[in-house]
Amino acid sequence: MNENIFVLYKGFQAKHLVREYTFTVRIAGEEPHSFTLTIPNEAFDARRVRFQDAPDICSRRLLQELTAASNRPPKDHFRVSDDDLATYRESHPTKPAQRYPSHKSSAAV
Repeated sequence: MNENIFVLYKGFQAKHLVREYTFTVRIAGEEPHSFTLTIPNEAFDARRVRFQDAPDICSRRLLQELTAASNRPPKDHFRVSDDDLATYRESHPTKPAQRYPSHKSSAAV
């Protein structure tokens, strides 16, 4: 991607089977183009993806598509695959939850 390109996350819609993430891509001197990426709801239910990570996952997938097609992919809708999710998880391991000691008083009254 050697042109001035801007990718803007527009938001998501929760649908019956998928969550749909929308992006606008702006290339200098051209009209903006919208792209939609979907992640199956089942992936969230099975905890293969966290809700807060989904926009980043979709953004990375869109950038891959833009790069592979010299910023002009032949389609404007992409599905995020289980392989995409696994690759993201491997490169972004989650930290274990911190356990805080209880503040119970052990002093006898």
